[in-house]
This record gives sequence, structure tokens and C-alpha cells, in this order.
Amino acid sequence: MTTINKRRPTNFPTEHRLMVSGLPEEVATVAVLGGGVFVGGTVATWRPISTMSERPQTVAMSDSFPDDWSPADNPYAIAVSETGWLKATVVLTVQRMRGDDQPTGWFSSRQIDARTLIVALRQLLAVVQLEQIALKDLGMSPGVVDALELAQQRYEAALPDIRHVRDGLTHFEDWARGKGAGAQAAAREVGAPRDVARDSWSFRYDSATDTVRMGPFTIPVSAAIPAATELCAAICTAARAVDLKIAAEVHKRVRRAITGAGIPCDGPKGPVVVSLDDDTGIHLFFNLITIPEIERTELAARVVAALAGAGLQLRPQRLPQAYDTQQRLVVGEALAVGWA
Repeated sequence: MTTINKRRPTNFPTEHRLMVSGLPEEVATVAVLGGGVFVGGTVATWRPISTMSERPQTVAMSDSFPDDWSPADNPYAIAVSETGWLKATVVLTVQRMRGDDQPTGWFSSRQIDARTLIVALRQLLAVVQLEQIALKDLGMSPGVVDALELAQQRYEAALPDIRHVRDGLTHFEDWARGKGAGAQAAAREVGAPRDVARDSWSFRYDSATDTVRMGPFTIPVSAAIPAATELCAAICTAARAVDLKIAAEVHKRVRRAITGAGIPCDGPKGPVVVSLDDDTGIHLFFNLITIPEIERTELAARVVAALAGAGLQLRPQRLPQAYDTQQRLVVGEALAVGWA
């Protein structure tokens, strides 16, 4: 049975290293959870979610998740996860649509993939909506929110009919009768439902023009991958901004915990160094040349206790079973900071 730390705060999802026991080393898994992912083997590495857009994401089995986990804890991370799946879907379906047709019964594989493509392209707009909600809930700066909104506008400019075509596919029970919302509702102002239904029907991928058509609406397939790639990058950039903000807040909390215990923490030349790396990882280590050997064990115990009082703990990055965190500090090893 795989076990992982089950206590996670709602607003601070960046645990940069997390030990997972009981998972076979030969099973490589990536489980989306909170603000990042667990990259499995016996020791799982926590990566901020915004760094994962170009990595394959295979969701681990359900026992890789703590009982109290919920996607509602960190929806900005869920948005990035869905972005990866949808972008991959867009790329795969476009490639297959342009390849040899492989009919299934009476049905063309190209036409089947075209339907999947349309749904994936439209779902990316739902991802943006989720990310925007999360950004506002997290109090992100207007610059971050506005940048994502502009990316969405460029996406919709590249695929202007995507909403209509997807609506026709997924709400066919209404569109087949001319009773659909959106474009059909506007068309009914000047035409009878029967005529509206006829004029907005006939979904088809045309390989000669590399376009998907449904009634008067057209999706240029050539625009699908570039538009999806740009929008996905914008979503990941917004998530990266969240990662950086959270990491900065946790970094301050670590420093407050250490200095609040009367332990100097004054930058790289002090006895206790707390660093924030480019990957939003937070690490703590001893500057051994400034600490007499006889004092190191006591200082390590004070640091561990101070962090525990702030709901934090140190996690080794390698060989977690070798010896405890206090001993690792004493010998000068840099340890990752995570939530207890």
C-alpha cells in the first residue's frame, strides 16, 4: 500500500520533496496532486506544477493520493494538468487526421478524430476559465491575470468558430431541431428552426482543405496545434507565477520560524542558510565553517523544533532511510523544506 504525507494546507501547495514508500521502483508514475506532481519510484520527487507542461503525465493509482486530498485545494494546478492532456489530444488527433484513414466499420477514423479535436480545443477555454478563477482567488497581480486573458483572445482569434462547432457536436439534441443556444438562437431571429437546423448541420473534416466544417462554421486544422501550444504555455506561465509567489511566502515563513527561535539566519554567510532556487525549491543547510563542531547537534535540534512549530519539516533529497534530518544538518547536507 502506497503511503504519503496526508496533511496539506489549502493555500500553500509547494512541497518540493515528498517521500513515497511502497511504490515499485520499476513503475514510473506521475500523479497530479495539489500544486505539483509526484514523480514516482520508491522516492517521489515533488515538482512545481508549472514545470510539468512538457513532461508525460500518467496519473498514478488511487492509493497514491492521500485520503483528504481534493482538487478544490489547488485548482490552478488542476488547470495545468488538464492543459497537458488536452494539448496532447490536439497533437495526436491532428496527426491521425492527416495520416491514413483507418475506418472502424462504416466510420472514418479521420472524422472520429475530428470530433475529438473539436472537443479538446473547446475544453482548453474551460481550462483558462478555471485558471482565471484560481488566479483571482489567490490574489495574483493584474499583470498575470491580464496576460492570460490576452492569450485567450489570441486563441479565439485563431479559432473563431470553435465555440459554435463544439456546441453543435455536444448539444446535437437541440441543434438537430434548430433549438440550440448561441449561434442557432441568433439565427432563429430571422429563420424558422427547421431551416436553422439544416443550415448549421453536416459536420465534416475535409482533408483536401485541412478544415473542419459544420454548417457555416470553419475550423482551420493548421491553426489547432500552434494555437493550443501558445495557450498552454500561457496557462503554465500563470501557474509558474503562482508557484513563485507561494515559494516566496513559504521562504519568509521558514526564515521567521528560524529567527523567531533566536537562531541567526542572515544570508549565505550566516550559520543557517535558507535558499530559494530557480525551481521554487526551498532548502536549508548549515554553513559549517561558522558553527563550532560541538554546537552543531544542539543547533540542528533547535532548527528542527522551530520548523515543526511552524508546521514545517525537513526532507532529505536522497537516501531517506540512512539517518535522520538532524544528523544530515550536522554534516552540512542541504535539506528540502516541506509541510509537516
